[in-house]
Amino acid sequence: MSYSRIKSYAKINLALNVTGKNSGLHKIESIVGFVSLHDEIFIKKIRSKFHNISFRGKFSKNIGRNNTVSKLLEILEKKKLLRNKKFSIDINKKIPTQAGLGGGSMNAANILNYFIKKNIIRISKKEILRISNLIGSDVILGLNSTFSILRSNNKIKYFTNCKKFYVLIVKPGFGCSTKEIYSKVKKFNKPRLNKPNKNMFNLDYLKKMSNSLEPLAFSKHNQLKLIKLFLEKLSTPVFVRMSGSGSALVAYFRSKKRCDNAKKQFNKKYKNYWCIASKTI
Repeated sequence: MSYSRIKSYAKINLALNVTGKNSGLHKIESIVGFVSLHDEIFIKKIRSKFHNISFRGKFSKNIGRNNTVSKLLEILEKKKLLRNKKFSIDINKKIPTQAGLGGGSMNAANILNYFIKKNIIRISKKEILRISNLIGSDVILGLNSTFSILRSNNKIKYFTNCKKFYVLIVKPGFGCSTKEIYSKVKKFNKPRLNKPNKNMFNLDYLKKMSNSLEPLAFSKHNQLKLIKLFLEKLSTPVFVRMSGSGSALVAYFRSKKRCDNAKKQFNKKYKNYWCIASKTI
């Protein structure tokens, strides 16, 4: 049996707001997009007593045995949903880790999606949500890689045919621990996304929004603040914002030319930092 190839796209938080805490978990609302940057997942059924999970590529080094994919398989095994079927899963990691781009969460979401679409597992929408939340709060977003708005009540509204834009994504030589950044949250904001609509994906609207985790990450890593100030001067981006809990920063452009030009300038200044010009999908 040959491998099936799945593209697992990177997630970006165009805006993020922490609105409260419930049973130890933070309640967030977020305007979410996906970009053409992606990991590649190769999956096939195998004759074996065990699953075979492997990672390769530039960002595979620090992925331990306890990862989102092993967690997903563990949950499905426990619930006897795979009915003793075993799989070989090989992932080429092109999305940086500890960046706020949801690489690991999107991997789990795409594999879960694959199992559902291929009728390998049969589960209700309620159960899909439950399994996703057991793996990580971002996983549910990856089940449909399109523009979406996550409300503070954990409900998601999806949007299609939104205007695409260009992004320069940069990541310094360090990552941010999601747990550590969220532990610094002391103030909660009022929900602003209770009435989601398509206009919220307009760059002029998004410019007025923010990521409430940004100041917390900047106080821990002053270098992020300096990078943001530098990015804001390049080829006039509409705005620059951290994605998720960091450490990736995203500069938003209306044109490919300006985005590519900013990338050249950034590479000159920060030769050792990873950066990529991409486009929303």
